[in-house]
Amino acid sequence: MRQRLSSEPDRYRGRRRVPTPPRSRYAVVVTSAFVGAGVVAFGAASNLPDAKAVSPDVLQGLKTQQVAADALESRSDGGAASRGENREAAGTELSAEEAARDIYLLPLDEYEFTSAYGVRFGKLHAGIDLAAPEGTPYKAVHGGTVTAAGYSGGYGYSVTIRQDDGTEIIYAHSRRVVVEKGEQVKAGQVIGEVGNTGYSYGTHLHLEVHVKGTPTDPITFLQDRGVDIKLQMENVYAGLAAAAAS
Repeated sequence: MRQRLSSEPDRYRGRRRVPTPPRSRYAVVVTSAFVGAGVVAFGAASNLPDAKAVSPDVLQGLKTQQVAADALESRSDGGAASRGENREAAGTELSAEEAARDIYLLPLDEYEFTSAYGVRFGKLHAGIDLAAPEGTPYKAVHGGTVTAAGYSGGYGYSVTIRQDDGTEIIYAHSRRVVVEKGEQVKAGQVIGEVGNTGYSYGTHLHLEVHVKGTPTDPITFLQDRGVDIKLQMENVYAGLAAAAAS
């Protein structure tokens, strides 16, 4: 049995001592951390410019540059928005005009189909006849330029409209016409009134179509473009586009 040394304290008698780290080590670590942080903060602060040392002229110059930059950015954004709106409006207007140039419509809202294209009384009847009460307004089937408007021999009072592709449509036997030569008209625009002038046998609208100077059957010509004279039908979207373009 180990003999107790006389120098060993009584509180450790019969026990094993657990070694503990010296407190001085933790104190050194914590102290070093605080000291290091203080040094870094002091060094960073020493690199910052002193506000009192900055020239007032420099500060004013910086403010002026910022105000100018903000104004330029605002004007640029506003200008871009305005240009975008203008382009959008122009695109909408252009699309409506383009749609109007492609529209074909019925010349009358109500009528009776009385005579077809073909030989009649030994001669070519170069158009079709649509009977309607005298004074009924009739409209341009398609847009174009008025090349003739007024009294024209057997046609009586008539209107001739030339399309962009050179096709001409003649509206004859009118009581009166309401457009003039050289005028630009759109599909669905009123251009005259049904009558019985010229070589006519009753109140009606005589409609002719000339393609490259040669008469062609208006029935088939208009059917190919979405208008059925006999059934009195037209493309509903064409009517909406015409209303939007007017």
